[in-house]
Amino acid sequence: MDTGIRLALTLGQIGAVMVAVLLTVALLTLLERKVLGWMQDRMGPMEVGPYGILQPVADGLKLFFKEDIIPAGANKFMFSLAPVLSLVPALIGFAVIPFGPDWTVDVGGVNFKPFVITDINIGILYILAFASIGAYGIILGGWSSNSKYSLLGGLRSAAQLISYELNVGLSIVGVLLLSSSLSLVTITNAQGGGFWNWYFFAWGSFPQAIAFVVFIISSVAETNRTPFDLPEAESELVAGFFTEYSGMRFAFFFLAEYGNMILVSCVATVLFFGGWHAPFEFLQGPESLHWLTGMFWFTFKVYGFLFLFFWLRATLPRLRYDQLMRFGWKVLLPIALGNIVVTAIVEYIFP
Repeated sequence: MDTGIRLALTLGQIGAVMVAVLLTVALLTLLERKVLGWMQDRMGPMEVGPYGILQPVADGLKLFFKEDIIPAGANKFMFSLAPVLSLVPALIGFAVIPFGPDWTVDVGGVNFKPFVITDINIGILYILAFASIGAYGIILGGWSSNSKYSLLGGLRSAAQLISYELNVGLSIVGVLLLSSSLSLVTITNAQGGGFWNWYFFAWGSFPQAIAFVVFIISSVAETNRTPFDLPEAESELVAGFFTEYSGMRFAFFFLAEYGNMILVSCVATVLFFGGWHAPFEFLQGPESLHWLTGMFWFTFKVYGFLFLFFWLRATLPRLRYDQLMRFGWKVLLPIALGNIVVTAIVEYIFP
């Protein structure tokens, strides 16, 4: 009986998180075009529904009913597997993200944490491991399409992943030194009490502001977003690794990109900006309302990072490929390593 209740609760929780993520992806497709339009002094989508708010629905229906074409020379199995291999790692990373307080409630004799699907003591390694698998979907999609443009996009993606995934991992080490844990729930709980306890500021210790800058730049590169969208450079490679994709397979790559954007924003919120904690204790409200205020502050911070993705796309031009690689290896990598050394020394001297 307990197993059945636990399974039902877990499946319901997973379903709720997946629905929230997919609805957010649909909303982001509209918000991005609206924000870019306003920044470029135009209106953005205006035709479908009042002020264009039904545009994501129209896009979804268009992709769903579009003909699914497989090129004659493609490896059909790998061509079909690649979009799934990109999408699944982007979605299962949310399993260890704490969306609210670390509460445990009793439901039919089963202990249940409503705001985190699972709290494992290697949560951040879990996310890094699955994020690296997603790149294989891009590489396989480029190779299996039997197209020179797609292959170039896949090869660029492989090199970009190696360059910037290393910097993402190294930028997190400073936070791990301060929190002495790999659990995202423990890291979030350690930042309660006010914004001065957030690891971005970390008063009384070594602030991780530099590490945050390295993390956010590397994360933009990891998600193939402007100005680091070299694997899908429209002006050079048509559409890069998914040039030959259409219909729902194209939609899977599209969902994976936006899913990774949301996941990166959630991780940045948890590691550097206190997760669900308010900047001041009094803004958290009474303890009985911490679940509501906590989810509000978490959502507010995540959408702030998502706006940053849009802002960068509207502002910065695409880098050349040699500039991309040079910046990753010669600039970000030494900064990330230096941050680890300084944080370790400061923590050792002033524990």
